[in-house]
Amino acid sequence: MHIAAREFNRRSLLLASLLGVWLLVYVPGLFRPALLDDADSVHAEAAKEMVQRHDWVTMHINGGFRYLEKAPLMYWTIAASFRIFGISEWSARLPLALGMLALLLATFAIGRRTGGNEAGFYAALILGTAFGPYLFTRILIPDILVGLWLALGLGFFLRAVNEQRPSRLVCWGFAATTALNALTKGLIGLIFPLAIAGIYLLLTRRLRHLFAMRPLSSTVVFLAIAAPWHILAAVRNPPMGQAKGFLWFYFVNEHFLRYLNMRVPRDYDTVPLFVFWGLMLLWLFPWSVFVLQALGQVPIRFRRIHSGLDAPRQASLLFGLWMAVVLGFFSFSTRQEYYALPALPALALLIGNWLARESQAAAESPLGRSGRVSSLVLFIVGVAGSAVALALALISQPAPPHADIADLLAKNPEKYALSLGHFFDLTPQALGAFRLPLLITGLALVTGTGLNWLFRRRASPFHGNLVLAAMGVAVLCCAHLGLLIFEPVLSSKALALAIWKEYQSGEVVVIHGEYEESSTLNFYTGIQLHILNGRRSNLWYGSLFPDSPRIFEDGASFAQLWEGPTRVYLWTDAARMPEILRDGSSKNVYELARAGGKSIFSNRPTQD
Repeated sequence: MHIAAREFNRRSLLLASLLGVWLLVYVPGLFRPALLDDADSVHAEAAKEMVQRHDWVTMHINGGFRYLEKAPLMYWTIAASFRIFGISEWSARLPLALGMLALLLATFAIGRRTGGNEAGFYAALILGTAFGPYLFTRILIPDILVGLWLALGLGFFLRAVNEQRPSRLVCWGFAATTALNALTKGLIGLIFPLAIAGIYLLLTRRLRHLFAMRPLSSTVVFLAIAAPWHILAAVRNPPMGQAKGFLWFYFVNEHFLRYLNMRVPRDYDTVPLFVFWGLMLLWLFPWSVFVLQALGQVPIRFRRIHSGLDAPRQASLLFGLWMAVVLGFFSFSTRQEYYALPALPALALLIGNWLARESQAAAESPLGRSGRVSSLVLFIVGVAGSAVALALALISQPAPPHADIADLLAKNPEKYALSLGHFFDLTPQALGAFRLPLLITGLALVTGTGLNWLFRRRASPFHGNLVLAAMGVAVLCCAHLGLLIFEPVLSSKALALAIWKEYQSGEVVVIHGEYEESSTLNFYTGIQLHILNGRRSNLWYGSLFPDSPRIFEDGASFAQLWEGPTRVYLWTDAARMPEILRDGSSKNVYELARAGGKSIFSNRPTQD
């Protein structure tokens, strides 16, 4: 009884530590920065209109355009948050933050079951302090939720393959999480778990075990959860006018044609393959230094696999396949940096299991020596990274008071189709605005990696891992500071508030360019936006339906609108104003606000 109580207390302490990491890293980001232009605010707007229209089947954006390209589950959770807490930035981000917490707990549970308390704790700690999961939960995209459903589903599968006759709840749990994954990310939510499980059973010569996993009733469970929305969406969005309907756009265009790099319209870029794989080291930093040891646990010899594996090696094989299927799938398709996110929990589990084994090994064992070598490599990387960060901080010039950060940046619009494209805009002058986070990051890198090396030299890898986690938290807090500084460039919230202060019913707000470039205007004001020379991207397909709003302007119609009796607000990048404003043919040009290299002009002076 005493041992059970001690075990319970230890597990509770580990869980409390993980909760503390989540609170430090993920809760501050609920409130700041503002929602970002493009996917962040577009997806928040889709959930907002879901609530306002009471339509939980067909999503809409910009006041009535059908938005049929995404699976609905993430939007349902955000809409539910809006209904409960009201429409705000933090309520938009809350479901994704809770999803991240759920992933940490799921990873802890799987790691604990396959490798013990320490293995589960390390795996969850890795995800909670690594760079990739943090970075790509700053945007409302569902990929981390794909990792959550995979973790839960494969946890059920791992239990099922170790039972002669798996229980209904285990089999149905796998089916239910697969269905939820399909409602989160479409067909890959079905492909990934089935491919991982199928390859595992094929390699272990246990394909007949499929018949023990209650395939008929599990299929019914899957269809009961996943099918209704797809059927309703197809019924409510049949082919109309020039639009081919939901089934063509969602399945053919957004799945098959996107995979083949033939999607219409082609409004995205693809990350080179070697960059896509190489960035895995960044997404798992600082824990990526242990990747080789972690992958070494995965059995790869067919003879060994066929002869039977013990429980830890079964888990390692499944986690290895999990990573390989996700990364291999996207290696043959178009891909963005964040497409790798669903593979990160698998790598975290492998690394966590290796770290637990290292902690229990003797100092002079191969595991102990390997850990010290990796910690030395990490220390060298940390010193180099620290030197760069501190040098940039020290040689940078302080930003002028009240300077617009956009005026200090370069412009690389050809890079913006990539999710990290704005990082290419940084210049030595702009780095002065980031001096504080650069200094803290530099000090954290050298201190954290140095202490980790010292602790491992003293045969205390557990304390070394805690130091790495603390360093990870410090670096992520600096990343948060960086996003706050970069906010005016990435968001148009300040301009939206400037419009809202002046706006009167019946006035018109126009975006010069694509809707996504300033979609925060729509979210923060609730005003339907007119689009000048930008009938592309997310609004394109919805505009083909006969009931779509008529809000697209060309040069002639905009000139007529600008010179007419209605007050017009124009959002534009200062570097590419419309011709009527640029050539001086209109005398009614008044700048209302400027922020982040973007401006709001009006054809009427302010009312102050």
